[in-house]
Amino acid sequence: MSNNYEIFYYGGILVAMKIKKITTNKKQYLSLLLLADEQESMVDKYLDRGKMYVLFQDDTAISECVVTDEGNKILEIKNLATNPDFQHQGYAQKLVEFIEQKYRGQFDILQVGTGDSPLTLPFYEKIGFKVSGRKRNFFVDNYDHPIFEAGKQLVDMIYLQKRL
Repeated sequence: MSNNYEIFYYGGILVAMKIKKITTNKKQYLSLLLLADEQESMVDKYLDRGKMYVLFQDDTAISECVVTDEGNKILEIKNLATNPDFQHQGYAQKLVEFIEQKYRGQFDILQVGTGDSPLTLPFYEKIGFKVSGRKRNFFVDNYDHPIFEAGKQLVDMIYLQKRL
């Protein structure tokens, strides 16, 4: 990996990070991917066709994001996760900002589908996403086991969008 790192301050600490596009062997980051989508067969449905970006601090993979072209100038975040040791430090937000900048002009809308979770919905709303729809029973119909987040069973997929 090159030494082309972005340097920024976070909480008074100097942090060096790099965001790298991953084009081969995406499954080497499966442990990160499964933090956001805990069933590997569901990850397999979008991983090959998606574009994957990984944020590194030094040579450690901290956060990842997979996006797909959904047509009609809509880019969808299919997977966004951060290593638990680095959560709540701004890495996922930095990665979403990178995606927004990279794809502005190519797409009109950045969209994400997530569970009705007290952890993820406030995160996306805080960074400018607005609820745009709901797919009823998505998690019940598409996963082979109940999915829980923060003690709540996920049932419906909530879609949020943000203009690029």
